Amino acid sequence: MPPNNQSFEIILGSSSTARRQILSEMGYEFTIMSADIDEKSIRKEKPEDLVMALAEAKAEAIMSRLAITDHLKELTLPTLLITADTVVVYEGIIREKPSSREEARQFIKDYSGGIARVVGSVVVTNLVTGSRKGGWESAEVYFLDIPDEVIDSLIEEVIILNVAGGLMLEHPLTLPLIDTVIGTSDCVMGLSKTLTEKLVQEAL
Repeated sequence: MPPNNQSFEIILGSSSTARRQILSEMGYEFTIMSADIDEKSIRKEKPEDLVMALAEAKAEAIMSRLAITDHLKELTLPTLLITADTVVVYEGIIREKPSSREEARQFIKDYSGGIARVVGSVVVTNLVTGSRKGGWESAEVYFLDIPDEVIDSLIEEVIILNVAGGLMLEHPLTLPLIDTVIGTSDCVMGLSKTLTEKLVQEAL
């Protein structure tokens, strides 16, 4: 765990509530910027390549914004920018955020009694030295049967449209219907703690 007298700054390049929560749990203090990139314009065949490309594109977009405001020149402490991306792979098909409620419904219906693989990347860029470290991790989620009324309730909540594959592990309706997670729950939620910690140390 990092000490409270953290000797470097962190910018979390994400608007994800789960990522914010995980980074806070790790004991870090940080500010938030979102990247606002067109994720659909970046395509790769392998999920691992896609999540890495997207996390790097988010880093580039945020660095461009910081450069315009001359913020990069004013940095006094080492400053790390953390960006991440997550996709769900179901039966070999990459799933990103659902494009509609109908798609979200189909996604969740498919998981009932099935398995989803989650692939998540983390990229840490040292804004002072220019050093960048990145990696990916994956986890498998095994589901029990998901009743239709649970699917209906999940679809009512717009938040499901903002998560990869419509899969929100930590949701109180989803959690009791998870049989097993092989890997870490923080990887499924969007930010692997062990990978992030390792990359932070390497980037410093």
